[in-house]
Amino acid sequence: MLDVIIAAHRRAAESDTRAIETLISEAESQPVARPFRDPLRTNKDLSVIAEIKRRSPSAGELAPGLVVTELAARYAAGGATALSVLTDAEFFGGSADDLKAARAACDLPVLRKDFTISEADVCDARLMGADAILLIVAALTDDELQRFRDLAVTLGLAALVEVHTSEELARALDAGADLIGVNSRNLRTFEVDLEVVERLARRIPDNVIKVAESGVKGPAEAKRMAECGYDAVLVGTGVVTASDPAAAIRGLVNWSELSPPRG
Repeated sequence: MLDVIIAAHRRAAESDTRAIETLISEAESQPVARPFRDPLRTNKDLSVIAEIKRRSPSAGELAPGLVVTELAARYAAGGATALSVLTDAEFFGGSADDLKAARAACDLPVLRKDFTISEADVCDARLMGADAILLIVAALTDDELQRFRDLAVTLGLAALVEVHTSEELARALDAGADLIGVNSRNLRTFEVDLEVVERLARRIPDNVIKVAESGVKGPAEAKRMAECGYDAVLVGTGVVTASDPAAAIRGLVNWSELSPPRG
């Protein structure tokens, strides 16, 4: 599935005739981005990046009738530190309008959750109001990873660099990543294995902000990630489908009070 999605995005990028110099200039003229990286470590014992997504290739429709502004406000009320908004239309049903609406509904910084495969994608993220972008190591060459991260820094964007293996982690660190997300979901099989997150946590330097992605459903998993040394968890399905999204966020933030003992 990852290969299919990336191929579709690369085809779209190849047909993009916009001048990158103009895009960079426009992106540089945007208002200053909200801080995304540092609050993930300073705000709470375990910060939550709460995701807004309408559907996924593996689960289908997640929240029919989702109202972005209402959900973003509920996430903020529950204690989320940041938002993640899917903007991929073909596979996830998202849009730039979803990101704009979420950011306008609260004061939280927003990650553009999409498949970044060109400099234009980085610029577009800033132009739609994003404060951070996602860079998936498995989808990029070393040169692309370095160039896109460098451009993000130039534009004042944080770059969440996503890895799945030790090899990808090494590539992320070589590119200077200071915000790394470890995804327990195999993007080719969609299977979740939290042991991957635990194993890679030990290999990430202390000066790098660590984010655990996928597989966190409640306080028990939040506790597990916090004890591994993660600064934040990125949670999508578990909160977007919750009957009370604010309460679901509070349960993750307050994991130490609510999680049952392991074993």
